[in-house]
Amino acid sequence: VQLQASGGGLVHDGASLRLSCAASGTIYSSYVMGWFRQAPAKEREFVAAITWRSGRRDYADSVKGRFTISRDNAKNTVYLHMNSLKPEDTAVYSCAAKSSNYSPYFSWGQGTLVTVSS
Repeated sequence: VQLQASGGGLVHDGASLRLSCAASGTIYSSYVMGWFRQAPAKEREFVAAITWRSGRRDYADSVKGRFTISRDNAKNTVYLHMNSLKPEDTAVYSCAAKSSNYSPYFSWGQGTLVTVSS
């Protein structure tokens, strides 16, 4: 499966933004789709994930209550709805896929830059 993230941009502190991750190819029901981010001079970190079949969601503590991950099975697309954005959310956001909860992510899409100004 190939992934392409989009929707990034420059926003002000407190704003909202929605990122999209479009998948080409087959997403099997066991797949887990995740969002990650990497800020300048920092390591990549997990943001959120959703299991394709069940819709189970997991979030990093830093985004709980502000970000929501969702999926559209018909469009083979995963979304990251980001509310109450903070300058520390500034990063390149990438989406990724893995075949199950117990496997590593194997497919990474090109990231999209989110910049939050104070």
